Amino acid sequence: MDRLEVAHRRLHNHHLSGPPLPDPAAVVRHLGASQAQEYAMARWSLGQRSAGADDAAVQAALDAGAILRTHVLRPTWHFVAPEDIRWMLALTGPRVRQMSSYYERRSGIDADLVDRATAVMGEALQGGNHLTRPQVQDALARRGIEASGVRLAYLVMAAELAAVVVSGVLRGKQRTYALLDERVPPTPALDADAALAELTRRYFVSHGPATVKDFRWWSSLTLTQIRRGLAIVGDDLTSVDVDGLTYWFAPATAPTRDPSPTVHVLQGYDEYGVAYTEGRTAANIAELTVAPAGTNQVIQPLVLDSQVIGWWRRVVERDEVVAEPHLAVSLDDAQRDAIRVSFERLARFTGTPHRLELDT
Repeated sequence: MDRLEVAHRRLHNHHLSGPPLPDPAAVVRHLGASQAQEYAMARWSLGQRSAGADDAAVQAALDAGAILRTHVLRPTWHFVAPEDIRWMLALTGPRVRQMSSYYERRSGIDADLVDRATAVMGEALQGGNHLTRPQVQDALARRGIEASGVRLAYLVMAAELAAVVVSGVLRGKQRTYALLDERVPPTPALDADAALAELTRRYFVSHGPATVKDFRWWSSLTLTQIRRGLAIVGDDLTSVDVDGLTYWFAPATAPTRDPSPTVHVLQGYDEYGVAYTEGRTAANIAELTVAPAGTNQVIQPLVLDSQVIGWWRRVVERDEVVAEPHLAVSLDDAQRDAIRVSFERLARFTGTPHRLELDT
């Protein structure tokens, strides 16, 4: 196995190549968690991996609670499956809270305030109330807790990590919060080792080949926890050394590659890009991990046959979206056609015309 084979296996395990998964909820279950910071485009990450799903279908799954959005890995949003949320929060929540402690202190948040705010939110959401963030802010203010901006964000995150608050239905264009115990039916508990094994297995099956450091970045777990997780799963995973790095993955024959050229238009926080730190070089994305100089935008990768060949800028106009590719390589006519096909698929998913500004 070489770096190119690592990238192709990874693309296949992500279900960006090969057969799609049956629906957006199946994508979330397969990935374990999918970063969902940029809400509108995060839905595309699920749609492009599933069969026939458009943006409305992904949003319907979120409204129905078949997919949840919460803070569960790293201090940011992820999509997770309802049957996974409790054991995953129990496993990773303490680590994420620890990672947020500095910013909580800067915002004047201590343990007592977290407990009081979480209790207020839990009461306000009871009875099927799905509240927008301003409504949550008002509920806190009525109980003497002033919170806005970053302070409010970290208080809500703490309530999410405590398995009290979770995403609710979309109300107009505003997202809401709901009570997790009302949103998610009771699920069997996993003990610490079972949860650790499940997350370890889920990551390397869906994201592998990947390194231990990649998994550490993605999961927020310690190296000690990860080594234990690998020991528990045993022969469910195997490893190979490539260019001085040890990659872990589920044993399988090399997958059939998609016909070349095939292009994938990714959102800035797609798992194919953000789920790695040490193993990024397998897909040649090391140069594309920060915004272009002088901009404040997120890199949205363009992937050609498993390799990142550039990025694209998304400009929302009144009746269409303008897509501006910025390429690091020269393309032939077939490759340019593949880019057009991929943006046409994105346009069908969103239901919004996309005007591709591709230099001829």
